[in-house]
Amino acid sequence: MGKILPIIICLCVAGFFSCIHKPPPVDPVVPVNLYTVKSQKVYYYENFPATTQALSQVDLHPQVQGYVTGIFFTEGTRVRKGQKLYEIDKSIYQDAYEQAVSNLKVAQGNYQQAKQDADRYTYLNNHNAIAKQILDHAVIASQNAENQVKAAEDALRTAKTNLSFATIYAPFDGTIGFSQVKLGNLVVVGTTLLNTISTIDPIAVDFLINEKQLPHYEELQHPKKPHPDSLFTFLMPDNSVYPYTGEISVIDRAVDPQTGSIRVRLVFPNPKLTLKAGISCVVREHNSDTNPQMLIPGKAIVEQMGEFFVFVARDTLLIASADSIKKNDGDPGVKKDADSSQQKSSLRAFQKKVKVGQVIGADQIIKTGIQDGDRIVVDGVQAIHDGSEITTATKKPASQKGSGGQRAQ
Repeated sequence: MGKILPIIICLCVAGFFSCIHKPPPVDPVVPVNLYTVKSQKVYYYENFPATTQALSQVDLHPQVQGYVTGIFFTEGTRVRKGQKLYEIDKSIYQDAYEQAVSNLKVAQGNYQQAKQDADRYTYLNNHNAIAKQILDHAVIASQNAENQVKAAEDALRTAKTNLSFATIYAPFDGTIGFSQVKLGNLVVVGTTLLNTISTIDPIAVDFLINEKQLPHYEELQHPKKPHPDSLFTFLMPDNSVYPYTGEISVIDRAVDPQTGSIRVRLVFPNPKLTLKAGISCVVREHNSDTNPQMLIPGKAIVEQMGEFFVFVARDTLLIASADSIKKNDGDPGVKKDADSSQQKSSLRAFQKKVKVGQVIGADQIIKTGIQDGDRIVVDGVQAIHDGSEITTATKKPASQKGSGGQRAQ
C-alpha cells in the first residue's frame, strides 16, 4: 500500500496539469513584399496561332484523255491568266474536229436539196400538178435534213471543245507548283492531277478566336472610328515581324459547336512574294484600348478552382487584454490607456477576388476587384491566408514597375 500511494499521487498531479487550458499557438508574422497598384497606359499584343492561305487556289485536271506532249512553264514561278501550261496529244481531237466540219457541210447540202424539193412540190401542189403524198414526203425530208444540220453543228461544237481541252491554260494570275506529270505520261479524265495554281499577292492569314471575342472582332471589321494602322501584324516562323500590316477580310459564317471557336481571315499584301501558303505564324492584335489599366506582377495572383485572387495589405488595430499588458509591461511599443487595455497596430493580408485580363510577359492586367493605391502582396503569397499578419521589415520593397513582357512599341 505504501508503494502504491506515491504512484496514485503522481498520476493525479499529471492529470491536473494536463487539464490546464493551453493558449492556442499564435500565427507567426509573415515577411512579404508589397506592390502599390497604379493604373497606367498599357500597349501590348494578343497573340493567336495562324496559318497563311491562298485567297484563290485551283487544281488542274485534264478534261480529255491522252499523252502529255508539251509543258510550257517553269515550276514554282508566276504565271499569267491565259498562259499556256500543258498540251495533250491533240491529233485524235483534231481529226475529230475536221470530220465534224465535213459532216456539217454534208448535212447542210442535204438540207438545201431537201428544202428545194419541198419548195418545188409546194408550187406544183398549188397548181394541182402532183399528188399530195409526194408533197408531204418532201416536207418531212426537208425537216429531217434541217435536224441533221443541227445535230452536225452540235457534234462540231463538241469536237471543237475537246480540241480546246487538249491545251490547258492558267485560269488566273498566280504561282504554279511542281508538275505532277512529265512529258509522255498518259493522263485520264477525273483521275490525273496535273498541277496546282494559287494566288500569292495578296495572301490570307487564318486564325481562330473564342466565341466570346466575336463581338469585338465584328466591331473591328466594321469600325465606327479609325483604328491604328498597326492593328494586325504577325510573326514569321523565325520570330521576325512581317513588315506589312493586314486587315480583317472575312469572319466565318458559324461557330464550331465542339470547340466554341470561329475562324477569322486577315489579308496582307505580299509584293515581294516572300510568303507562301501553309506557313505557320503568330497573328498579333495590337491593343487599341487607350484607357489606363491596372498592371500587376503575375506572381501576386493566386488561382483557386478557376477563380483568381490577390492579397491586399490593410492596417488594422487590435485590442489587447489586461493580461497581455502585464506580459508586455516592459515593451516600449505597448501603449496603455485608462481602461487597462492597449491598441496595437497590425498589417494584415486580406484575400480579394479579381477579374484578370491579358497576360503581358510576367505581368497581368486586372480588370476589377482592386483599385489604385491598394498594396498587394507579391512575394510570400504561398505562406499566408486570409487575415494573416504580415510585415515588410525583412523584405526588400517590390519594384513599382511591371516586370516587362511583350508590349507594343
